[in-house]
Amino acid sequence: MRETPLILAVDDTPENLEILSVRLEANGYEVQTAADGEEGLARARELEPDLILLDIMMPKLDGISVVRELKRDAKLKAIPVILVTAKADTRDIVAGLDAGGDDYLTKPFEHAALLARVRSMLRQKALHDTVQDQARELAEWNTALEGRVAEQVDQIERIGRLRRFLPPQVADLIVASADHEMLLGSHRQEVTVVFCDLRGFTAFAEKAQPDAVMAVLAEYHAALGALILAYEGTLERFLGDGLLVLFNDPMPCPDHAERAVRMALDMQARVGALAEGWRNAGHHLGFGVGIAKGEATLGRIGFDRRLDYAAIGRIPNLASRLCSEAKAGQVLVSEPVFLSVESRVEAAHLGHLVLKGFQDPVPAYAVTRWRAGDAAAA
Repeated sequence: MRETPLILAVDDTPENLEILSVRLEANGYEVQTAADGEEGLARARELEPDLILLDIMMPKLDGISVVRELKRDAKLKAIPVILVTAKADTRDIVAGLDAGGDDYLTKPFEHAALLARVRSMLRQKALHDTVQDQARELAEWNTALEGRVAEQVDQIERIGRLRRFLPPQVADLIVASADHEMLLGSHRQEVTVVFCDLRGFTAFAEKAQPDAVMAVLAEYHAALGALILAYEGTLERFLGDGLLVLFNDPMPCPDHAERAVRMALDMQARVGALAEGWRNAGHHLGFGVGIAKGEATLGRIGFDRRLDYAAIGRIPNLASRLCSEAKAGQVLVSEPVFLSVESRVEAAHLGHLVLKGFQDPVPAYAVTRWRAGDAAAA
């Protein structure tokens, strides 16, 4: 409702309009007038007043007909109407109230009664307007909430899609970061890289039926994937039966060498259990792991329609070569990895291995178990 309530007085007697205007304006109300029913209806549509004082007996269009038209109009039906009659004719009053009138007055006007009814109707109008305003605010809040929920759902879906094609840690950082271009930019970082694959898989894949090959891979990936997530590693890539896992990038991990070795030992145990079932089905497969630690170049590679996040350099290559040297059931680690976990593992020194792509022989160790009492949960 307006700061100063607007009242429309409709009467075909100029003296009555004069009396209403003087009394109401003297009490702080703004008053507009109309001289018959048709004009009153037109002015109501034009002004949308806060209250209408409406004479019943008028030419052209009587007050009861005007009330009916007002209550049919969605914009006007909430405006309270006080019916004005020259005499206490019960039939006119009942007909007017049935048509939608809210109260009535009889002429001549009693000043106190006029103001009391006006105040009462304006309170009702103010209450109605407050409720309407609150309803609009609530609708706006709901719309805004729906928008935020839709944005959050979209973000969750985007995270889900990213998690299918990128390491979860990278996907989460992309969504959370305001500058993911910088986040995925090339950088150097000390990492521990784990490379693992199945022994005998190539021969198995050539001879076995496709559904058997895919069933083995599904079991294998599910088992190793659960461990990678449990140890908070970053799955950098799948290479058929081969997996490359990073520790300490993109999420920092101060005990990255320890986590990598503990994960690899758990992987050996998990795949060993799977291998028993595979052997019962006639599939003879083993599992080897190589682990290396040191600085690597990391960042985004690919082209605009297919991007990956990769580790490049000597350390990923060394992990891959150590994996190739590992026999079924072995976890081979480079010397920096061994030195990081020496006091907590049982391991055998294998001497210096000649590895493809490396000019000098590389010292390597076969880790057999994590010592009892040191196997804290991941």
